[in-house]
Amino acid sequence: MTEISETPPTAIGRRTVLIATGATAATLAVAAAVPESPAPTADKTAPVAAAAVCTLTKEVTEGPYYLDGQYVRADVREDKTGIPLKLTLTVVDDDTCAALSNALVEIWHCDALGEYSGYVGNNGHNEADDGTFLRGGVLTTSSGIANITTVYPGWYRGRCVHIHVKVHKNVTLTSNGSFTGGTELHTGQLFFNETITAKVAALSTYAANTVTRTTLAQDSIYDDGGATSGLLTLTALGTSTSAGYAGTLTLGVESS
Repeated sequence: MTEISETPPTAIGRRTVLIATGATAATLAVAAAVPESPAPTADKTAPVAAAAVCTLTKEVTEGPYYLDGQYVRADVREDKTGIPLKLTLTVVDDDTCAALSNALVEIWHCDALGEYSGYVGNNGHNEADDGTFLRGGVLTTSSGIANITTVYPGWYRGRCVHIHVKVHKNVTLTSNGSFTGGTELHTGQLFFNETITAKVAALSTYAANTVTRTTLAQDSIYDDGGATSGLLTLTALGTSTSAGYAGTLTLGVESS
């Protein structure tokens, strides 16, 4: 098994922004259900406040596990086990804070055992590899919102728990449920509260991953910047850890 590392973030020309005001956070309520259609979903939250303060942040590395042309879909779980994670990601223009509609928000991440579809075995586990699990994305609504259902990620050697994310504009949807073309506006990563991750890691599905877990504080990519560095706001979906979490964040991108 060959260990694949990721390069720490470097300064990149495109700027990105995450809005982290109390007024904005209040608009990010998560819907009880996530639509399955690949088209823009119905608005689940109010538009981003026009007076929101934009905080610029740099993009971070794409990492070694990206695959082109993944499905446009609201639920990326397929047959993967793990506790539910319902993401609500809001995309806005970094200059005006206006919501960006019809932007494709794409995510990909490892399963509970730390394996990525298309690369199974790199974290030392043998399992079926169909090349598509825990990958995909949706078009944003008129309020710039992307709702995606997945599972809480696991971990692999040298990295804390995280999700990769890209934002594209002007993509063309294809007949096989994927997309092509467009312009990439943002490449980044989403991070998780360490206290919550420790609870998740104790669940049997995740405890089966015996690879030593890198904590948020030990990670080479996360720079301790909170929401401005991609740290999700996590809200419990129930009274137990196994019920899962909702994760919210507002991403701002240079749209032109």
